[in-house]
Amino acid sequence: MSTDMSAIHRASQPQAPTHRLLRGYAFDPSLAGQLDTAQVSEILYKVPWEAMPDGPRGEYIEVVDFDPPSGCFYAPVNLDHPHILAQNGLAPSDGNPQFHQQMVYAVAMTTIDRFERALGRKAMWTDRWSGVKGDPDDFVQHLRIYPHAMRDANAYYSRSKGALMFGYFPATADRNSKEFPGGVVFTCLSHDIIAHETTHALLDGFHEHFMEPTNDDVLAFHEAFADIVALFQHFTFPEQLRHQIAKTRGDLSSENLLGQLATQFGHASGSRGALRDFIGKYDEKTKDWVRREPDPTELDRTPEVHDRGAILVAAVFEAFLSIYRSRTRDLLRLATGGSGVLREGELHPDLVNRLASEASKAAGHLLNICIRALDYCPPVDLTFGEYLRALITADMDIMPEDPLGYRVAIIEAFRRRGIYPERVRTLSEDSLRWSHPEEDPIRPAEEVKETLAQFMKSIRMREHVDQLRYLKTRREVWEKMSDARKAIHGAVRTEIEKAEILQHLTGLALAEYQAPPGVRVRRDGVPVFQIKAFREARRLRDDGRVLNQAFITILQEEIMEHEGEEHMIRCGSTLVIDLDEMIITYVIRKGLRDHDRLKRTIKFYENGQTSVALSNTYLGKTDEVFAALHRH
Repeated sequence: MSTDMSAIHRASQPQAPTHRLLRGYAFDPSLAGQLDTAQVSEILYKVPWEAMPDGPRGEYIEVVDFDPPSGCFYAPVNLDHPHILAQNGLAPSDGNPQFHQQMVYAVAMTTIDRFERALGRKAMWTDRWSGVKGDPDDFVQHLRIYPHAMRDANAYYSRSKGALMFGYFPATADRNSKEFPGGVVFTCLSHDIIAHETTHALLDGFHEHFMEPTNDDVLAFHEAFADIVALFQHFTFPEQLRHQIAKTRGDLSSENLLGQLATQFGHASGSRGALRDFIGKYDEKTKDWVRREPDPTELDRTPEVHDRGAILVAAVFEAFLSIYRSRTRDLLRLATGGSGVLREGELHPDLVNRLASEASKAAGHLLNICIRALDYCPPVDLTFGEYLRALITADMDIMPEDPLGYRVAIIEAFRRRGIYPERVRTLSEDSLRWSHPEEDPIRPAEEVKETLAQFMKSIRMREHVDQLRYLKTRREVWEKMSDARKAIHGAVRTEIEKAEILQHLTGLALAEYQAPPGVRVRRDGVPVFQIKAFREARRLRDDGRVLNQAFITILQEEIMEHEGEEHMIRCGSTLVIDLDEMIITYVIRKGLRDHDRLKRTIKFYENGQTSVALSNTYLGKTDEVFAALHRH
């Protein structure tokens, strides 16, 4: 009997791990200096494994540690060094620049991984403009992260640099502050700030035109969504979650770290509490913490970006609290003998663990809904009400049944804060779900369905998707998506006559010699439009089946006249496609000739609610929007 030694040798080779564990601060360094939170101040971040050159520099991000104020380059950390690997990374330290590099890498990759798992595809950064009109944009491999970019109480995402810029600053000299007076505070050591800025970059790569402030909600949504991601990532920290549930005796609507963002930054800036607290606030007179009560009129009188965004975050967090109470009601009945009233004293550790498990599940599910809803948004001029419709539609596609009442909780929380969509009859789930094309009131349903199905075949949708399925690198995916966008654009131009209904549904001008005044037309008579995005996604439904989808966004510009002046308005539609049935399931539009929208946009700018000029916004000259928004 012979033995194949080469086979034995091959079998003995260790497989590359799936994840890397890295030590870091769970919230920020301030918790390590307080006795009641020191034991939960640190965490092990679990990030996808990748070979790691010095930097760190991986598939998605590159850390560049240059300190411009001091003119100093800090030595890059080598996360693959055996000594560092053996200890799960460097020990947390606010005085070690190499740990700062490790911290931003760990949190950024945690956030990216959360997005990819929710969306069912690889994350992309926004393309880099080639600099020549008409030339294709360039692929951006890395988001650069500068842990010590400036001496300023600020951190922001820079589209022009393709980077996250983190500042450091001296804490307030107020001796009543919880921070060391005058001590240095590093924004790159705050989980919340890193996750927030990374989300800005991810969202910009997803919806480029959500940085164009065309109404009160657009930039506020960017801020709110970044806060939502940072906030709900708290609930993935097991030890910290159990600690806060034990401290609050399971009542997460009371003051706790889980509902706050950037605690150290808030104290260092002179505030009594965290930079943002979505559950309550400190009363200016009594100095006591009081719970925030929803006000359905607050949105109408709140134009400031952060304050307006906080209303949206509070609505989502209230929905989470309602879901958490619903999921834990049976546990409390068991623990209290049916009374629902907990006896005085500390909770039993087993009850704490079960409550933490339910809180983590609820937060994870809700965050996935929030991220997936991005696929169901119009590509321009988003409002909070439209995001509500996107939330409901995204969840109905994944969970046709809603036994735990997630959608009811979301709708109720939005209603209590006066967040309503336009052009809906009621706030029922069916009314809020985006309409199917065959529900069009003008065209017969069967005609619409058959025509669109034939159109889908003619533009070879399945072929484009199949080419994406087995690609490994993001660059390969980006190149194939770019090719698909060009092919789809050409197919729409040649096949649109066979599916004129699509032009009707999108509200855009796609067929030759049918463009209204104000829409640019090519020499051959075809209106100018852009296939801005083509994405595919594979997601698991509640019944165990895989939901295969594709998403196409079409953009078009229109010049409209108002009171003797011409204004350029960007229009667009999102097509949601069921790849199994090969049908268009939703057309989410911001169409042409929308005079009400034009008037609203012009009024928004005339009211001076943004410092960004309309011409600059649409000509692409706006830069560092978030640098101004995040300065404190």
